[in-house]
Amino acid sequence: MGDNKDTPLLAMQGISKSFPGVKALDKVDFQLWPGEVHALVGENGAGKSTLIKILAGVYSMDSGETLIEGKPVDINSPRQASEYGISVVHQEFTLVPQMTVSENIMLSDMPSRPGLRFLVDKKAMASGAREILDDLGVDISVSSPVRSLTVAEQQIVEVAKALSRKTRILVMDEPTAALSNVEVDRLFNVIQALVSKGMAVVYISHKLDEIFRISDRLTVLRDGRVISSSPISHFTRNEVIKQMVGRELTGMYDKPKVDIGKPVMEVGNLLLDPMGQGISFTVHEGEVLGIAGLMGAGQIRLARALFGIERIYGGDVILKGKPMKISSPGKAVRTGIGLVTENRKEEGLVQLLSVSKNITLTVLDNVSHMGVLSHQAEASIVADKIAKLDIKTPSPKQIVMNLSGGNQQKVVLAKWLAVDPDVMIMCEPTRGIDVGAKAEIYRLIGEMACNGKAVLLISSEIPEVVGMSDRVMVMHSGKVVGELTGAECTQEAVMRLATGGSAVGA
Repeated sequence: MGDNKDTPLLAMQGISKSFPGVKALDKVDFQLWPGEVHALVGENGAGKSTLIKILAGVYSMDSGETLIEGKPVDINSPRQASEYGISVVHQEFTLVPQMTVSENIMLSDMPSRPGLRFLVDKKAMASGAREILDDLGVDISVSSPVRSLTVAEQQIVEVAKALSRKTRILVMDEPTAALSNVEVDRLFNVIQALVSKGMAVVYISHKLDEIFRISDRLTVLRDGRVISSSPISHFTRNEVIKQMVGRELTGMYDKPKVDIGKPVMEVGNLLLDPMGQGISFTVHEGEVLGIAGLMGAGQIRLARALFGIERIYGGDVILKGKPMKISSPGKAVRTGIGLVTENRKEEGLVQLLSVSKNITLTVLDNVSHMGVLSHQAEASIVADKIAKLDIKTPSPKQIVMNLSGGNQQKVVLAKWLAVDPDVMIMCEPTRGIDVGAKAEIYRLIGEMACNGKAVLLISSEIPEVVGMSDRVMVMHSGKVVGELTGAECTQEAVMRLATGGSAVGA
């Protein structure tokens, strides 16, 4: 675990914070030592983000104190946090896409030419950026524009940007949400390199397998309180889940047995690229068809094409026996297709609108007459969906961006349940949400199947797609490379196909 000094690098003691109607943190203690990775876990709304925002100077605490190397400090702004060596790498990147890698890394302190303080010394900037990346053991061109990088490379640039500020405490919030297994390995090598030099890392993630792999210690928050904080070796995975949600979560992937009915959507030789290979499949009433593949395999593009966002170059789509030309999302909705997008913040929700307005966005015709909104009709639909999905919100009028990630995802589902589509396409429906909210979304998927809906479940979480699907179709390099069902549908078989191998190991 690195240095074992008597005084922690960071100590947050008795931290409390309230918002109107909510006690976000209640006398929370958190300690961080040099050279360790300390995981911070809890359901959405447990208080993780609030604690980190206090550490980063975004929020002020109501009571308590923060100490760095045993000395009390007041952190009243992000700039002040940076001066104390605290940096946060957020799930949503803060990079400037048009700028180069070196410009992004050195943005907070661009070197100027000797005697010409208003002119940037690009050579020194490139050299400084290259030195940081070399220390991390990664080979990324410092002259490349950030927009040309992969998501994983952008993640590394975010870390390098934090290191340019002489960071001693690095907070990583869901750093692997959009990374492949190989890219996760690369990031973990970077983290290990950092802690070997004495840096301390706060690691926030809902992926418990990663938590157990990378962390030295773990703190569990629930309802704004610390439930436990110990070396990672003192925990089992099931114990962590139980402490996070306050109850046992048994049968996480218990999809109910449903009699598979008639074909709902039949896709024949669909071309996403004029020179590509056609994609064909059928999904039936009451069936969950999993679509698996590594990032960029084409599964997200397929979903967007079926919803009228991406262009289709050829092939047939038949819905309930009728050929369809899905030329726009509006037409997709009218023909009975719903899409839960992979990016709920940018594509799934209007962040500045209320919970109520977001839920009824898809059914405005049902809650208005001749352009005049019926508040009674709107309130009826919204109340039903909030109760059915157990959406935790102080009021239907609450701005949706103020909800936790899990509850935001439920609002996305609520707006589609209001439409009641025949085919529900779900892209990464549990990305970035906690185990309790995941279990509820799995229950809703099972409920949709019981109601005769056809579900396309697209997920990079292989246990999820195997556990919840009746069949799994695997994609690689833009084409379907196999279909698995029954006993042959294992995580290992899915991964072999997704990486370009055969379903059966050598």
